[in-house]
Amino acid sequence: MNIAIFVSGSGTNCENIIRYFQNSDKVNIALVLSNRADAYALERAKNLNVPSVVVPKADFMSEQVLIPIMKEYHIDFIVLAGFLLMIPDFLLKAYPRSIVNIHPSLLPKYGGKGMWGHHVHEAVKAAGETESGITIHWVSEVCDGGEIIAQHRTPLSPTDTPDDIATKVHVLEMEYFPKEIEKVLTQR
Repeated sequence: MNIAIFVSGSGTNCENIIRYFQNSDKVNIALVLSNRADAYALERAKNLNVPSVVVPKADFMSEQVLIPIMKEYHIDFIVLAGFLLMIPDFLLKAYPRSIVNIHPSLLPKYGGKGMWGHHVHEAVKAAGETESGITIHWVSEVCDGGEIIAQHRTPLSPTDTPDDIATKVHVLEMEYFPKEIEKVLTQR
């Protein structure tokens, strides 16, 4: 099964997923796609010998640009790992129940437009939450609104800063995201 990982940033989850599946005889990370040429995830992909391509936002929204790239790399499944663009309808139709995302909170709390990265952890802190975590979900036409596949939680203390929350959530991402991808793929 050929997987594409879509990224916009530094790519720690991307690298973790690539390493997790490196010796798999069932899963091949065939492509890392970024909407940003300066995303450090591209360097991580290069260092791990995974092909990468940059597709700027305007081209990403074009079916005539994006679908041929997916076909060129024989992509069967897409993983969003810190990818900050909405997935266009044509891609959702081309990959039904074949696109997953990770979100750094326990959805439906702290999801939706503008809720990414540090914005999420600041909102969790401001609300005085006693726990946070990660949500792995199917991608739909609604931002962070797809069916939940799995959630993993971490307790928070009143003294945790947004940075502390981010660190705790990142530990969960590193441990569980590749495992949950693997579970989904084995059920196909």
